[in-house]
Amino acid sequence: MKVIAINGSPRKKRNTGTLLEKALEGAVSVGAETELIHLYDLDFKGCRACYSCKLLGGKSYGRCAAKDDLTPILREIEEVDAFILGSPVYFWSMTGVARSFMERLLYPYLNPADSSVLPVKKIQTGLILTFGAKEEQMIAAGWDQQLKTIGMLMNTIFGNSESMFVSDPSPYEGCSKYSVSPLVDPEEKARFRREVFPGECEKAFEMGVRFAKAAGATE
Repeated sequence: MKVIAINGSPRKKRNTGTLLEKALEGAVSVGAETELIHLYDLDFKGCRACYSCKLLGGKSYGRCAAKDDLTPILREIEEVDAFILGSPVYFWSMTGVARSFMERLLYPYLNPADSSVLPVKKIQTGLILTFGAKEEQMIAAGWDQQLKTIGMLMNTIFGNSESMFVSDPSPYEGCSKYSVSPLVDPEEKARFRREVFPGECEKAFEMGVRFAKAAGATE
């Protein structure tokens, strides 16, 4: 059984990366093989609109035809038992590389002719998103609905998806040293990291356990 995590954050050890590591620790605890992939280490672009994945009878039908560092990752996802994508929220959406990854991953499976989904192996998928605003600010701005739509699409294609949203973590150590919004309280951010974030890490760990068990891993 294999569970992979895909980090769409430019930093490997902050909020998003830490949560993904915890999720994989959970999967390992019940016997799964795991792998963590950092998208910022790869050289790739988003969908090029070549439509090779839609060409009936074509050799790339249902698959992205582009050849770059992302190609083997997309092939690997076809074989794993579960994967989790993590990204911070930048400008009300995923990071650019996470969005490009999603374009390349999801579009080949969609059939625009009749709005159906091509046959694909059903696997457990997850989405972990972190954002610096408070949850009520996210909801008021409608960000949560936009991001939930991504989870719904993953659920439609892969059969089962689970989303985890973590609001208000500090994006960097010592945020009082940086130019930030006057709405940001550095002491509150530090308290969140110290008192609340460990609980979010536990939730991520439990997600990894659930995913591995759903895939058939045993302790």
